[in-house]
Amino acid sequence: MLSSSKQEKPVLNSLILGKLILALCFCFGASLVQAQNYPNRTVKMVVPLTTGSGADIAGRVIAKSLTETWKQSVIIENRPGAGGLIGTGVVVNSEPDGYTLLVQSASYAANPAIYKKLPYDPLKSLIDVAILGQTPYVMITAADGPYQTIRDLVIAAKSKPGEITFASAGVGSSTHLAAEYFNQVMGIKLIHVPYKGSPEAISDTMSGRTAFYMAPLDTAIGQLKGGKVRALGVTSKTRNAAVPEIPTVAEQGYPNFEIGLWFGVWAPAGTPSAIVKKMNQDINQAMQDPEVKTAYETKGIKATPMNPAEFAKFVRDEMAKYQKIAKEANIEPQ
Repeated sequence: MLSSSKQEKPVLNSLILGKLILALCFCFGASLVQAQNYPNRTVKMVVPLTTGSGADIAGRVIAKSLTETWKQSVIIENRPGAGGLIGTGVVVNSEPDGYTLLVQSASYAANPAIYKKLPYDPLKSLIDVAILGQTPYVMITAADGPYQTIRDLVIAAKSKPGEITFASAGVGSSTHLAAEYFNQVMGIKLIHVPYKGSPEAISDTMSGRTAFYMAPLDTAIGQLKGGKVRALGVTSKTRNAAVPEIPTVAEQGYPNFEIGLWFGVWAPAGTPSAIVKKMNQDINQAMQDPEVKTAYETKGIKATPMNPAEFAKFVRDEMAKYQKIAKEANIEPQ
């Protein structure tokens, strides 16, 4: 016959298990209720880049659509500085409730390749929510400058190694590493001149102070259409429908050359999964909005919806790519 203590153990274990199941059900139910009620106040999207940057442009288009869908204000707050680290830190340290989000470019994946120690863990401090779209870079140079083609630039760079300059939107930005990738493929050595953001880099390239800038297409399309800069090529595999007259880098004698820019949304770690799922679904739906489609097409942005898991894998693959570029460019982490 079993002793009374031995008989009590299965009963106690069952009670404990039952309480755990009830607790899990309660948490799951509470999360669903949170998602159903989300959002019930203003949502802030922090862009750690200057106004007019690629992420800022894409973020504002989506914010406008989400404002209409959610019936709550979705505002953009620009917090540039330190390669995007300042604004990113604001989001990392905010409440994980879905009301403070990060909108960043591929620089989010490029920064770990440049900085020895980030003030946050890019794999743990934030949750990958959704991709906002992708666009090629367009190599721009001064409209009245000496470079008519990519070949002209490469020949000049090889004849004067380490003398010709190129612009970027900041040390560690995706525009920095995209240009370094171009330099590697072409076998040239240029001097890097970092700027506060894309508008400043475009301005100095337009004036001829730097030889070229690997500009996000959506930030430079106005200057291109106005004839203020000359396009040497786009970095996508095929020509972009917004600027079909601009040839790709690949078709100019550099086969397989391709590198692109993308924009995404992140939330602080700890944000309820049901809210993350809702944000992802609503952002993906926003990209199907006719007004968003028109705005994207005008700027040369392509909508490429992903679920959170797909976006998380995409971001990690991009991190590995930029690590390789930085290593081959002999960039010493700061």
